Amino acid sequence: MSTTAQAFLAFLETISPTDSQQQDITNKRNATEKYLREAFPPSSTLPLKRVILIGSADRNTIVRPVNDVDVLAEFIDKDRIFDRQYRRDSGAFLSRIRTGLNAKTSIKKIGTRGQAVRLFYVNGAHVDIAPVFKWDNTVGYGLPKGDGGWMTTDPEVQATWYSQRRAAAGASLTQMCKLVRRWNGVHSHRFESFHLEVMVASMFKSISSNYRSAMQCFFDWGPNWIGVSDPAGHSGRLDEYLTRDALTAIRSRFAEALERSKKAIAAEERGDHVEAKRLWRIELGDEFPA
Repeated sequence: MSTTAQAFLAFLETISPTDSQQQDITNKRNATEKYLREAFPPSSTLPLKRVILIGSADRNTIVRPVNDVDVLAEFIDKDRIFDRQYRRDSGAFLSRIRTGLNAKTSIKKIGTRGQAVRLFYVNGAHVDIAPVFKWDNTVGYGLPKGDGGWMTTDPEVQATWYSQRRAAAGASLTQMCKLVRRWNGVHSHRFESFHLEVMVASMFKSISSNYRSAMQCFFDWGPNWIGVSDPAGHSGRLDEYLTRDALTAIRSRFAEALERSKKAIAAEERGDHVEAKRLWRIELGDEFPA
């Protein structure tokens, strides 16, 4: 019989991408750049500058199933095309990219999805392309807002902030983010993933490999860290999408999870790993070892 600590390690392996899934992420990112460079070469009126992996796949906090991969595609403001054609209509910018990709790929379905252009794959992860222009003389990038306007984002600053928090708190921060993301997915998925990761990275000064204790701390401290802000300083508070009813439900869920985690740790301390794992399984889902 495995101990509760061993069960957590096995569970982390279960929810982490496999080697083939990691390779699929790399392949999809590379293919996306190839398609974009063919569709928007230097001679184009909208030339591509670069493509980078962003989001949870870049931070290594992504969990199975790997449904989508995020990339940022920066375009060059050639002959001030941004002001001439897209400043007042970011939807036209998204449509231009979708049309260009349709002409250069064999992917049967390419669509716009809010702020992104999505490549739908039959197998493996889909790809969400966040197309941006670099703002003139300011930090950040202009990203289509979804309503025809623009918003400012900077995934690279966000990634740097996370790397700094990981260096300060320890490598276990990444595994902790995976555990919390799975907990969120099991229980109604009320949090957006990036919001949740910023909460975890902000609240812990250090994290050991004792994930049972860390999860108890997360459940205990979580309600006080819901109001975190975008580390890049552009999007303001990350909890603005949560309604009053959602916040009430979240606080109730934290309280229930905290009580159950205390019982699980107490069971482990008296040597009852079967009961401890049963309780953690309620919080972390059926993939957690029984």
